[in-house]
Amino acid sequence: MTDRRLLDAAIERLAAARSRVQRIERRELREFRRWIQNTSNLLHLSIVLIVPVVIGFVTYLSNHVQTLSFLLFPPLASGTYTLFSDPEGRYSNPVRFVASLSAGALCGLVAYTSTAWLYGGIDAGTVLPESAALAVFLTGLVTWAADIEAPSAFATALLALVTGDVDPAAYVVSIVIAASLVASVFAVWREQFYEKRAEYLYETVRGDDHVLVPMRGETSEQTAFFGARLAAAHEAGKVVLCDVVSAPDTDGDTTNSVSDLSAYNTGSTPGDDALDSAASDDVLDSAAGDDALDPATAERVEQLEGVAGTIRTRIGVPCEVVVVAGNPVSATIQAARNANCDLIVTPYEEERGALSPYVRGIFNSDVDAVAFRTRSERRRWTRVLVLVARPGDTAHAMIDFATRLTHGRGTVSVTTCIGSEIERRTAEMRLDRHVETVEGNIETRVARSPVGDFIAENANNYDVLVLGSSGERSPASRFVSPPTFQQLRDLDCDVAVFDRGRP
Repeated sequence: MTDRRLLDAAIERLAAARSRVQRIERRELREFRRWIQNTSNLLHLSIVLIVPVVIGFVTYLSNHVQTLSFLLFPPLASGTYTLFSDPEGRYSNPVRFVASLSAGALCGLVAYTSTAWLYGGIDAGTVLPESAALAVFLTGLVTWAADIEAPSAFATALLALVTGDVDPAAYVVSIVIAASLVASVFAVWREQFYEKRAEYLYETVRGDDHVLVPMRGETSEQTAFFGARLAAAHEAGKVVLCDVVSAPDTDGDTTNSVSDLSAYNTGSTPGDDALDSAASDDVLDSAAGDDALDPATAERVEQLEGVAGTIRTRIGVPCEVVVVAGNPVSATIQAARNANCDLIVTPYEEERGALSPYVRGIFNSDVDAVAFRTRSERRRWTRVLVLVARPGDTAHAMIDFATRLTHGRGTVSVTTCIGSEIERRTAEMRLDRHVETVEGNIETRVARSPVGDFIAENANNYDVLVLGSSGERSPASRFVSPPTFQQLRDLDCDVAVFDRGRP
């Protein structure tokens, strides 16, 4: 009997250890996904992984095909780096890449042949100044006239002068072959992966189409419409309106969890299976009837059903109602999980100039969340200002949400603020990479002004301002410099604060 208990205890410890390892693996995988969602990190990783393989393959060919000269590697490596480091840049056109390297090599060959004929031959290993000058002159002239200028072209032109025992014509042929091979790999990578990276990497593009809206406060109805607009952008979108009521226990206190959850839910359309995942002991199906609910809860359900009906009619997205019992934060999060919702859109709440404990609890969960603050009756948002502070998955998510709101019928302005003019070029490139992944009427702006001043001067020209919660910053950083959204008090436009769920 003792041996049996020891064996059971050992099995339990092994199971617990395995569970911890799996949690760590999931957390690390999620952290890696968020790291690679930064386009700069993605490009650096592509350079580290792809460029060596391409150059290694070309080297393999050069060892087996005498036509390929080893002299092609310096310009080929630098040109390949240029392609992958800036896939949408001026020098990242595959045709331009092949043409410029080939033109440079050809101009070098012409310079070498011309000077050799002029001087009656050139000693091996000797490079005449006239040859070098003529090669660079011809390369600059030809690439300029053909609009195929590229830095690597000048390298191939000069290397054609030092081919040694290699026939210069063979060198030109090797440049054409190797450049075409690299350009083909780059074109496939850019078309099939880089330009579709939002589909593969950005979670909000593939998800965040099931939206749960806690119906709290006076602005809950406008918040529900805001969440419905986000959900309606995807064909599989749906909205769940959630209300949390107290669940008294035998001592008259409310429960602190949803383990004894008693709830009412209703589908949006006949045959809709939207809450099948929530069909558990925690949820009472609508078939139980309103008689199973106390009068206050039944009245609340009726109110929510009215809002849900309006959303279905005006926006055309499935909308359901669920009333749960328990601690407001944990009950809301559990309801989102049960209803398979990947985004919570909650009304913005403050207490003593800071976020309310409820909103902080939602932000600290593992579910993506938006805190929506409105002072209007607006139910459509066509002018959206997105404030991007730093690159990453949060910025991509905010831009994706903004395009969902406008749905191709409005304007999205993606903006970042800089402190000095020297930062402008980097900021413009960063914004360009962010908006490459979405479609719609989008403009980018780089403002040289403090964030607060820019918002005060421009936000009122938009329907809604979208910005991040600064959740990736440390507590000390947020204490020294409070998040921007907490400094906004007198704006006429609506404000949506996005928080990425914690891993």
